[in-house]
Amino acid sequence: MKFMKLGTKPDTFYTEEATRTVISDAPSDLVIQVNNIRYLLHKFPLLPKCGLLQRLCSDPEDSESATIELHDIPGGEDAFELCAKFCYGITINLSAHNFVPAFCAAKFLRMAESVEKGNFILKLESFFHSCILEGWKDSIVTLKTTNKLSEWSENLGIIRRCIDSIVEKILTPVSKVSWSYTYTRPGYTQKRHQIAPKDWWTEDISELDIELFRCIVTAVRSTYMLPPQLIGEALHVYACRWLPDITKTKTRSTESSSGSQTQTDAISVGKNRRILETIVSMIPSDRGSVSVGFLLRLLSTAIYLGGVSPVTKTELRRRASIQFEEATVGDLLLPSHSPSDNHHQYIYDIDLVMTVLESYLVLWRRQSPGTTPAESNNQFLMSSIRKVAKIIDSYLQVVARDINVPVMKLVSLAETLPAIARGKHDDLYKFINIYLKEHPELSKTERKRLCRILDCQKLSPEVRAHAVKNERLPLRTVVQLLFFEQESGSRAAPQPQELVSRRKQTPFTEHDISKLKLDLGSLERVKGTRKTTIPETSLKRSDKKLQLVEPERNLERGGTITVTEGVESEKGQFDFPKKKVIQRTSKLGHKGRDR
Repeated sequence: MKFMKLGTKPDTFYTEEATRTVISDAPSDLVIQVNNIRYLLHKFPLLPKCGLLQRLCSDPEDSESATIELHDIPGGEDAFELCAKFCYGITINLSAHNFVPAFCAAKFLRMAESVEKGNFILKLESFFHSCILEGWKDSIVTLKTTNKLSEWSENLGIIRRCIDSIVEKILTPVSKVSWSYTYTRPGYTQKRHQIAPKDWWTEDISELDIELFRCIVTAVRSTYMLPPQLIGEALHVYACRWLPDITKTKTRSTESSSGSQTQTDAISVGKNRRILETIVSMIPSDRGSVSVGFLLRLLSTAIYLGGVSPVTKTELRRRASIQFEEATVGDLLLPSHSPSDNHHQYIYDIDLVMTVLESYLVLWRRQSPGTTPAESNNQFLMSSIRKVAKIIDSYLQVVARDINVPVMKLVSLAETLPAIARGKHDDLYKFINIYLKEHPELSKTERKRLCRILDCQKLSPEVRAHAVKNERLPLRTVVQLLFFEQESGSRAAPQPQELVSRRKQTPFTEHDISKLKLDLGSLERVKGTRKTTIPETSLKRSDKKLQLVEPERNLERGGTITVTEGVESEKGQFDFPKKKVIQRTSKLGHKGRDR
């Protein structure tokens, strides 16, 4: 930071109550009132340098005291005192912090060269061009101080010249950056890097007001000299600097219930809305200019602030859906800011993820060349939706631990994706298992509804083996798993036609029945004593539909197995009648447990 020192005399201004005066042998003959401060000064040092005071004091030779009110002087009493000290020859230090008010006040008092040679305005302009505009941080600080005197600064050209200087330095090749800048990225040490990073300028300009920031970014973009990713990084840094951290804030309803919102809070919220809407309007149209995680956080912030333009929220949803496949689970774990239906607070905002997913599917179906997803042979589209399905299933595994989330909210999210999106249902099974574990009070109907989204045929052998022994699953699901376990075994035969003909000719052997009993025995150990439907059948294919053959075989021990027919559903899963009981009676007359 550069400074300019003017004057040689010591500071002899002092305050007495609400009056500022200067130590002098001559009595005061000029009284100047600036706001609430009264200055007792002298005509001789001030009038020769101030054209305005010369005009207000029509007779400078008059020995009588003159009183002048300067309530509208830019910069107030501090700026006026700088000008007064310059007239007295008292030492003053000028820097980027006080240049703007001093320059505006000097212009107001008309301290120009036409009034006296070597006047204050000339010295201030020299300092502005040779020091402030040549420096990086000096230009930033000066531009920042124009907020309080924006109209004066605009009319005097201070804002325009500072912005031009800043943009020129931003466009300078990084190898030629020799000035000091602020860069506080984690893990970055300037001593290890001889060349400045490409985004070296982003943190310093984030200190500016949003309108000044917008002017700089717009000017930089208009040159087309920097990639969109650098513009996006500048927007990200600014948002992190000014927008509230949604991970550490309470819900809007909680804040309003604790008491009426103060006027200061209302102003702050309004300012944040304006910042968010401005940032969204500046995001480059190029894909990847900002991350999908940043877009989702902006959308969550818009929901938190409330009152944000619907156009802004729609644009954020659209942009996030375009890059949705690039998201991580951490990007989706955004806090909920509204109470749920049962007056319990959800941990995560599932509705936000749902809306973005629906927007993604609209775009995905629009790009699909086929009339249905199954007809699409586009490898890019298939890869995209498979990635999204993987992300959603992993997200479900995390939010399933929230004890307040109802089952249907997660089921709806899981069912939003088309069937083609999931090649395997292993991750979906993990989500179901976690939810059942965290919600032991779930009713039988809800457990059945949750497990209905699971396709047993899309489970890997390892996961299917785990699921068969999972006592949290409904028995109906376990039965389907056992059936498909046997069906997969039959499909492993080398000659399917031979197997069918062999089944027509060969009856059930005792070994086949014993093997099936062993599977049923493992089910009984997991589930306990329950009545259910267990298919003790062989398979027969006819007209491309599976039907269950109903054998009744006498066992050597005198037992019988009665199996009722099952019907294949549209999804390829079998629905078994509720009342199907297998009983085994030994020769000794003992009756087996109902299963």
